[in-house]
Amino acid sequence: MKKALLTASAAAFAIAASVGYASARDQIQVAGSSTVLPYAKIVAEQFGETFTNFKTPVVESGGSGAGIKEFCKGVGENTIDIANSSRPMKKDEIKSCVDAGVKDIQEVKIGYDGIVFATDVKGPDWALTPEDVYKALAAKIAVDGKLVDNPNTKWNQVNPNLPDWDIAAYIPGEKHGTREVFEEKLLIAGCKKLGGVDAGKASGLDDKAAEAACKAVRKDGKAVDIDGDYSETLARIDSNKTGVGVFGLAFYENNADKLKVATVGGITPSVETIAKGEYPVSRPLFFYVKKAHLGVVPGLKEYVEFFLDDQMVGPESPLADYGLVAAPDAERAAQREAFGAGKTM
Repeated sequence: MKKALLTASAAAFAIAASVGYASARDQIQVAGSSTVLPYAKIVAEQFGETFTNFKTPVVESGGSGAGIKEFCKGVGENTIDIANSSRPMKKDEIKSCVDAGVKDIQEVKIGYDGIVFATDVKGPDWALTPEDVYKALAAKIAVDGKLVDNPNTKWNQVNPNLPDWDIAAYIPGEKHGTREVFEEKLLIAGCKKLGGVDAGKASGLDDKAAEAACKAVRKDGKAVDIDGDYSETLARIDSNKTGVGVFGLAFYENNADKLKVATVGGITPSVETIAKGEYPVSRPLFFYVKKAHLGVVPGLKEYVEFFLDDQMVGPESPLADYGLVAAPDAERAAQREAFGAGKTM
């Protein structure tokens, strides 16, 4: 990776300032997804160490929606340059951006994330579905069209093909970056398939409240939030051989001698099945760049190029070590080409 120096004439900055661009600010500002946050911080720190002529970018969280909202407030030094997101930008968000003068947005996909279920390596094979997870871990489940307190205490009550084990699941805590995908792809998905949303509405809940009821986790000790890192979850499995833990794919692969992974929806989690979108508990991760700030905020273009380099997002990168599932080679190359060509949404 070669260091690069951003050059811009005083005249160019004056012109940019005259149309309200961010020329008065000399530090990149990023906000958004808590899932993307740790990856962006790793890149920002290494960018600051590599490009000593640029300040280390400021990376904050707040969630995908909040980051995009800040991003869409307009163009200029008081608005952020990049919004991190664990989902694609919505049509109404794009309209909000355009209405506020943010007319040129560049979408960048950095890779994928996925979570896996795993038990002690000496345990039986596991095959789970979102419905199983919902019936095991939700606070209330749909029974005969009504929401009732979850009565299941063993996995084989949830599904007779599962072991006769007491339900004990160690799941991402509410502050954990993977909690959102756990809720969306498992609890809510399983709830919808089993009629939980309809049961919630029948009880008088609106759409939002019914979905909230779907993802509410039981608090009777059967599901335990883990706010620490995956090593804490592994320690729980080590002390409870019939416990089930939720891990990032990379952590599981580095500890496959200690853990046995479950299929979800009949798909075995792997880099390949996650990158192809086959494994159901996975999603692409993005950030959005304000094109009007490129060439004006010092280092912004270089930061994006640095982020997209294989040294950051490739299969042997520090982000992959942390848990990012690298996109296929051709997809990573296409992202670099699209950004370099200035492609906008």
